[in-house]
Amino acid sequence: MKYESFTEGDTYRLGKRMGENAQKGQVYCLSGDLGVGKTVFTKGFATGLGITEPISSPTFTIVQEYEQGELPLYHFDVYRIEDIEEMEEIGYEDYFYGNGVCLIEWAVRIKELLPKDYIQITIEKDLDKGFDYRIILVEENQL
Repeated sequence: MKYESFTEGDTYRLGKRMGENAQKGQVYCLSGDLGVGKTVFTKGFATGLGITEPISSPTFTIVQEYEQGELPLYHFDVYRIEDIEEMEEIGYEDYFYGNGVCLIEWAVRIKELLPKDYIQITIEKDLDKGFDYRIILVEENQL
């Protein structure tokens, strides 16, 4: 599916809708350049799950855990992963195959660890259509 976002609010609302419909065990891979709105989307997604605590990027911690919603949210940022073994050290399988929902930024860096089924969300800018304009592609992938 292809969505157009004209404002941060649009991106947030799409994330919220997707969070409201998320199911236990789903893995979402979120990609896009820096500053494209991944964190805005994630905040909306968390709201859709019923999470009210502040959401921040786990850039330096690899994973942030939010347990208070309808389902736990495990928000990964694997940009800084140098070696796949770092994911094994944090016990990624417990997150990916557990009772929550995973949202992974920069998942291409750990592609070999992703489950067979995941949802790819790609956010892209199109400055010809305006500074805040985004195209958001949502695709179900099967390896």
